[in-house]
Amino acid sequence: MSRNRRGALGVAASFAIGACVVGASGVPAQADAGGKTALIPGDLLVSRVHYTGTAGLITPGVTVLPTGAVAVADGSFAHVWDNVSVDGNFGVTAPIYLDQITPSGTPAGSIAAPDGTPSASSRGHDLLMGSFSSKSELALNLSSGGNAVTFMGYVAPANTLDASNSNTPGVVDPTNPDAQSVYRAVAQLDANGKFEITETNAYSGDNGRAAILDETTGKYYLAGNSNNGTGTSVPGLIYGTGAQLATPAHTPEQAQNPGQPTPVGGFSVTQLPGVTKADKLGKDTNFAGVALHDGVLYYTKGSGSNGVNTVYFVDTTGTACPNGVGTPAPGAPLPTMADTYNAETGQPAGNMCVLAGFPTALAKSIKTPDTGAPSNTSSLGAIWFANPTTMYVADSGNGNDTYSGGTFTAAAAQNLAGIQKWSLVNGTWAYDYTLNAGLGLGVPYTVPGLPTGINPVTGTPWTPAVDGIRNFTGRTNPDGTVTLYGVTTSIGGVSDYGADPNKLVTVTDTVAATSLPAGEKYTTLETASAGDVLRGVSTTPR
Repeated sequence: MSRNRRGALGVAASFAIGACVVGASGVPAQADAGGKTALIPGDLLVSRVHYTGTAGLITPGVTVLPTGAVAVADGSFAHVWDNVSVDGNFGVTAPIYLDQITPSGTPAGSIAAPDGTPSASSRGHDLLMGSFSSKSELALNLSSGGNAVTFMGYVAPANTLDASNSNTPGVVDPTNPDAQSVYRAVAQLDANGKFEITETNAYSGDNGRAAILDETTGKYYLAGNSNNGTGTSVPGLIYGTGAQLATPAHTPEQAQNPGQPTPVGGFSVTQLPGVTKADKLGKDTNFAGVALHDGVLYYTKGSGSNGVNTVYFVDTTGTACPNGVGTPAPGAPLPTMADTYNAETGQPAGNMCVLAGFPTALAKSIKTPDTGAPSNTSSLGAIWFANPTTMYVADSGNGNDTYSGGTFTAAAAQNLAGIQKWSLVNGTWAYDYTLNAGLGLGVPYTVPGLPTGINPVTGTPWTPAVDGIRNFTGRTNPDGTVTLYGVTTSIGGVSDYGADPNKLVTVTDTVAATSLPAGEKYTTLETASAGDVLRGVSTTPR
């Protein structure tokens, strides 16, 4: 099941006026002579999915959902998510907007992703949608040269049910209960507001979560997960998950014919000392985030009971980590071709390593709650480097909705959720501290438009609470600090926490500090409206 405890930006639905889009503030984004929407240098971009379903989309007791279950709620927000109780794959595709926001939080306009109709901002009838409320697709990543932003979504019309757990057309799993076929795709946006969409057969049965463009190799590097069925007999499910490679398609979607997925790396727990039994094929590379730094490709894993929830890198030398753990070899090239894989099982070769200093314990061996020390209880997401020896890593929280005395107590007790800081010391990364003061972990907050009282399906209040941060970005400042911008994940509220409204937050940290400086605290820039869900944040391309 692809679910995400995440919410939405407090910017109401955007309204398209030709190719220029006006945000909730009523301020139009700048437009160039060709009618496309030009971005403002120095601003932030925040990806948002806006729910467009209506009550008539689903008829309770009549509509048969793609998994064969009969719906129990209509299509109106927010009770539509009660259908999760009968369909664990339940989701609804929705339009994507990239909201432009000043660093102080002032809305400056929005750009709509291609919705299948001709526009100046896309080629032909290109189409890409997000999904309420699958995990972390729509993470935004700035390209290596800073000239483009990329993200992932689904090639399906708005209000398509259960697309996020469907097969892809080229990798069909007969055991998937959601048997429809939908391409995943990478969207690339340049500084002039021009989109290019590249379809892929990767991530069949689950979601592509993040993509980044390396401008030197001209390749996309993708992160995600696959397999919504019970078997592993389809090799494409295994080599089509985790770390993927794609070449941008410079043609309209209608002219594209995606081939088989292209794995760029793989990891098996048997690479670690003393581990002799492999995990379920493909599930130890259930990746959430991807990053490029100093010519090295990094990934994070933060969910699932297989593999190791930690930080990885792709080792193209084959020598950096003979025991499955190490640091990148200086000057090693980025991979530009598919990793080798077993044609019978689909398992890629083990060319990925755990980054030295990060956890190596198997996810299935972690049974205790968050203790405050770095451990595999972390649910890791985005990565951002302040410099070669300082790394920040998002932790989206434990997803535990235990509620008592007006607080989501398990969420409130967390110490790792937020943004973790790590420093490179003598060749090994060391945990410094976690920035989470001011997030209000586990504390319910009111959102206009949501029902009041207790949700009878969950037994908890309709008011959501912050659980952590999955996607974020940062800026370096001349005074030796960095300013981080993150989108929060949520618990509580609606029946599927991925549809909960959430927040855009910011915090400033002293780069040289290895213990938490006094007074560092998040502030909230935006709080979501009901019906919107925020996914990722990036600086604008130049």
